[in-house]
Amino acid sequence: MIASSVNWNVVLNHYTDQILDFALNILVALIIIGVGFKLSKWLVSLFRKGMEKRKVDLGVVTFSCSFLKIALRCIVIFMAVERLGVKGTSIVALFGSAGVAVGLALQGSLSNIAGGVLLLILKPFQVGDYIVVDGTGCEGEVASMDIFYTKLKTVDNRVIVIPNGTLSNSNLINNTKQDSRLIDLKIGIAYDSDIQKVKETMLHVAKKEHMTQDENIQVFVSDLADSSVIMGLRAWVSTEVYVSTKWSLLEHIKDAFDREGIEIPYNKLDVNVVEMKGTDQEQSTV
Repeated sequence: MIASSVNWNVVLNHYTDQILDFALNILVALIIIGVGFKLSKWLVSLFRKGMEKRKVDLGVVTFSCSFLKIALRCIVIFMAVERLGVKGTSIVALFGSAGVAVGLALQGSLSNIAGGVLLLILKPFQVGDYIVVDGTGCEGEVASMDIFYTKLKTVDNRVIVIPNGTLSNSNLINNTKQDSRLIDLKIGIAYDSDIQKVKETMLHVAKKEHMTQDENIQVFVSDLADSSVIMGLRAWVSTEVYVSTKWSLLEHIKDAFDREGIEIPYNKLDVNVVEMKGTDQEQSTV
């Protein structure tokens, strides 16, 4: 057998140029990605400032910036891969074939993008509105809307992330869309109470609050229940102070009823039943 020897000097000389070129291409590709990502971040920031100066809706701003950020990064990655020697036509063909497979696998994500576009067009809410998503138990102030998700901030400072596709196909209640809201209270009084006195007391309390239309405050008998007369109060207030005004009304009406000796009855029958059940349980344990 004839032993064959490999001349490593010849091999290294032959492949050194190719290795150096490949290493240089990798270095340039990394530089393209690093500089490109920073440049794309700067362009997105510049785009955001321009839209904010034009007082564009904040939801449109966040959605557009999210979409622009992804698009610019895809372009940067495309340039970096092309620098490594992969032809542009091959990359386009690869993205085209992979796009079909990814689209089928990520139908939910694509529906979120489509849902986000619908929300921007129809505008059922804006950033800063307080919404309730019916049937999900989710509610809060709209903090931001990205390309895939919308974030809600709850009153106890939690963040709820909801897919845009879910929002676009759900029943939404926007509590802050209008400038004013109607407070509709129901308060029970005893049957032997003076209704006219009750109405005057409730009306006097309501006029001290921040009502937008004092002349349209309504106090009336809403229902005749089994153990009480249900009095109703309706008044319009600014949306910004709706909750605080409602709490204040309930507190001041209770204080006024106490001063005027107006009784707010409770269901004594239920209390007696509970007491009887408790007695039976005590006797059974003895």
